[in-house]
Amino acid sequence: MAVWFHSEYPGFQISQKRKLKKWIQKAINDKGFTLGSINYSFLTDEELLDMNKKFLKHNFYTDIISFDYSGGNNISGDIFISVDRIRENYKKYSDSFNKELERVIIHGVLHFLGFKDKTETEKKIMRQTESDYLQILHSTK
Repeated sequence: MAVWFHSEYPGFQISQKRKLKKWIQKAINDKGFTLGSINYSFLTDEELLDMNKKFLKHNFYTDIISFDYSGGNNISGDIFISVDRIRENYKKYSDSFNKELERVIIHGVLHFLGFKDKTETEKKIMRQTESDYLQILHSTK
């Protein structure tokens, strides 16, 4: 099926779309699933905060919100990412804006694949799996 990228963030455009789509497809296939349709939307902090309040009843900033519509083996959903949070968080978690963006992009997919991040053990597994896929992304041409 397809992966779609939509930017609502002023002046922001995703680069290397084809490479990212292949990478996302690989992650899904590696775990024994098939790709349905995944839509990524890139928003401001305020837009994502509004969504966080409305849909999750959380009153705090976040880097990602995902809505999983997967069924059976078919992975589908909507992923909303705050470009502002990526800009803030890359200083803590990554060595560049692009790597932090890629980390969050795969993070949403991993949630659809059943990975959780509520407990410390789950967070550790999630982080390691994100790192593994970032390595795969950067080892391919």
